[in-house]
Amino acid sequence: MSTTTHRITLIGLGTIGMSMAALHLSRDNTIVDVFDTRPDFEDYLVKTLPSFLASPNSETGSHPGEVASLVSSGRLNIHSSLATACASATIVQEQGPENLDFKRSIWKRVESLAPASAHFWTSTSGIAASAQQQQLQDKTRLLVVHPFNPPHIMPLLEIVPAPETSPERVEFAREYFSIPGSRHRPVVIRKEIPGFVGNRLAFALLREACHLVQEDVVTAKDLDTILMASLGPRWAGNGVFESYQQGGGEGGIGAFLDKLGGTMQEVWDGLGQVSVAEVKEKVVQQTDEAYGTSISEETRWKKEERLREFLKVQTQRY
Repeated sequence: MSTTTHRITLIGLGTIGMSMAALHLSRDNTIVDVFDTRPDFEDYLVKTLPSFLASPNSETGSHPGEVASLVSSGRLNIHSSLATACASATIVQEQGPENLDFKRSIWKRVESLAPASAHFWTSTSGIAASAQQQQLQDKTRLLVVHPFNPPHIMPLLEIVPAPETSPERVEFAREYFSIPGSRHRPVVIRKEIPGFVGNRLAFALLREACHLVQEDVVTAKDLDTILMASLGPRWAGNGVFESYQQGGGEGGIGAFLDKLGGTMQEVWDGLGQVSVAEVKEKVVQQTDEAYGTSISEETRWKKEERLREFLKVQTQRY
């Protein structure tokens, strides 16, 4: 499959869309067509996309002419209409607003414009494919491909089909992101559930973190230190279940639950039940004070390079 040329139409080129464009363009066997409704789309793309394609020049932080080179080579096509963007697609992937009405309407339009064989992928963070496909004539084509930000660096892609999505469409998506040499790790989620899996885990941790800050148990900055100095590196190397399998010693996770099950249950029973509105003011204030309200381009790149280094270590064999 890796030798097949794929023509990917990307709808919506915000931060996730730009990063997805970089992901697809990193392959040799792709042609990428892009469409966005913003009036300055082409200028915005020329200015923004290069920073996602590779490490920037240390002095200028940019890649002059890189987008022009991709366009002239035919690898990248900028469209002013949805119709031309979808006309030759083998894959259509949307990164539009997290709005159900928008997604239903855009997929209805795409179905009328794209080839009948095209695969439909939505990069939503939480709106199920079964909810989006209501106006489609062929409901077997649509599935969720949920990336973690930034997807051109982060390995995880959650593939979440609707009950009516055909198994062949699911397998196509899984194989597309499983090519030899790719850092990406697609995981097929077996049931639709709000937030899928990655975000559910993240939001569960965030809820308890907000509770602890709200209750003045710890500051936001100190909580981050605790996470980065303990769970972060451990889970990056082993994951949740493997960590407790090792932590249980000879008996594995079963022995761990036998030894600490009572303590775990006490903690579970006492986890914070909080609302976003309740904790927002204190959490935002402490986080702004600790880290500021914006991040420079240089800092963003340093963090992305550090993330790449973490991932290299994670994939090293024992």
